[in-house]
Amino acid sequence: MKTGIIGLPQVGKTSLFRILTKTHFSEQAYSNPREAHVGVAKVPDNRLDRLAALYNPKKLTHASVEYVDVGAIGQDALKETSYLGHLRNVDALAHVVRAFDDPAIPHVGPLDPLRDIRNVEFDLLVSDLGQVEKRMERLEKDLKKMRSAELEKEFELIKLAKAHLEAEKPLREMQMTPEDKKRLRGFMFLSEKPMLYVLNVSESSELGKELEDATAKYKLTEYAARPNAGATAICGKVEAELAEMPDAEAAEFLSSYGLQESGLSRLIRNTYTLLGLISFFTAGEDECRAWTIPVNMRAADAAGAIHTDLSKHFIRAETIRWDQLLEAGSEASARAKGTLRLEGKDYIVQDGDVMHIRHSG
Repeated sequence: MKTGIIGLPQVGKTSLFRILTKTHFSEQAYSNPREAHVGVAKVPDNRLDRLAALYNPKKLTHASVEYVDVGAIGQDALKETSYLGHLRNVDALAHVVRAFDDPAIPHVGPLDPLRDIRNVEFDLLVSDLGQVEKRMERLEKDLKKMRSAELEKEFELIKLAKAHLEAEKPLREMQMTPEDKKRLRGFMFLSEKPMLYVLNVSESSELGKELEDATAKYKLTEYAARPNAGATAICGKVEAELAEMPDAEAAEFLSSYGLQESGLSRLIRNTYTLLGLISFFTAGEDECRAWTIPVNMRAADAAGAIHTDLSKHFIRAETIRWDQLLEAGSEASARAKGTLRLEGKDYIVQDGDVMHIRHSG
């Protein structure tokens, strides 16, 4: 699952990508402003860390999120095939918005994150509308030659999408059945992708409070509450300093700002949630590991995330919540207490479940 990092020029988008993914590209790699760069970020998870403290495993593996840094967005960029291709091939978008003051970094007009969000949203809608109109023309021609139930259903759906876009509403807010979503999947519409707004704020002595209040301060509360959307805040300048520090020093540095964790940690977790993902864990002396699955997945299918054979030969899943396992102190103790239970293939895996798959393979 990939998340595309987008934004207007000079918002701190590429710096954020580099810090998030700990990726170091040469300046030459950025000579083409339309080229995309891909990196992976580890999903911070205190639950997994605490399980690792219990088991002291040889290996600890966190879940990860893939990020794609694309060039600055705008109407001209969205007309370029390669740029559009990069954006269409991601599963969600993280829109970095400038909310910091810095005379050294040029900015046209006053800082206004809400205006910038609306402008970028409008460009995405216009791009999708062009695609929708082309498809409507094609369908009208096809329906004149030969009517079919499937073509008619698609035509009605495309017509609804057109009306939605013309009302300046992104397709992520349009109510659709699973069948409708399947029909539109191939178009990879930009405004249909889940959106996380990332406010990049100024450094401040009360940074903890600033980050907490940023969504309301910059009038994004209503935007963040919309379907398939969310908002978070970071301070790119502070995150860049944190990235260079050892863990103990970083914790002390965060504490001086009234923070318990970095803005990046929240950003990564918000991305994970926005993508509709959860983690279940496997824990033992060899490895403690987080496995990524979509929400509402059956146990038999979730077992396939570990290995396809486990899904095919699934019998039962020994399951316990991570906090119940920590409380019990061991699986044997949890079993004695009755908190370790056996679940069948249709059990819906919950975020934070610790599972051991029994199989016949």
